[in-house]
Amino acid sequence: MRKIELLAKSHDRVGFDCGSEALNTFLRQTARQHADRGISRTFVLVDEDTTAPKPILGFFSLNLCQLKADDLPPADAKRFPRTVPGVRLGRLAVAKELHRQGIGKTLLAAAMGKFMEIFNTAGGIGLFVDAKDVEAKRYYEQFGFVPLASNELELFLPVETIREAVADAE
Repeated sequence: MRKIELLAKSHDRVGFDCGSEALNTFLRQTARQHADRGISRTFVLVDEDTTAPKPILGFFSLNLCQLKADDLPPADAKRFPRTVPGVRLGRLAVAKELHRQGIGKTLLAAAMGKFMEIFNTAGGIGLFVDAKDVEAKRYYEQFGFVPLASNELELFLPVETIREAVADAE
């Protein structure tokens, strides 16, 4: 059975390869340092029954963020004060051999669940992501993310959409 876990020493970071050297390097060299410094948290998908070091099937990282409301889509911008809090989906990657098997969707659903935990404790208007390219942008848009006015590759998923998606998954 697959399970989302907070990245720990018991996970095989070195063996992970998603096909993107930047994402592989982040997982191998930076993710734990960021966690130790309180910059972000990285969550990994693993097979629960494997022994340490557990192979990582995919991962995502989250951190808190603050944006100018003017950067939001116009309909949202006018509803909020000048600056707004949110959560940034910093990175999301799936092991190369598992591409196109729904793992990305599983990770994104888990990230939405984590967002709701944060929202229920501290608030926030939604989940933000910087798509690395147009293909990644299209991927996120299929889940309801909308581009920000200031940057077409920076996307926003409102809390209302996340709430509905999490409720539908339960």
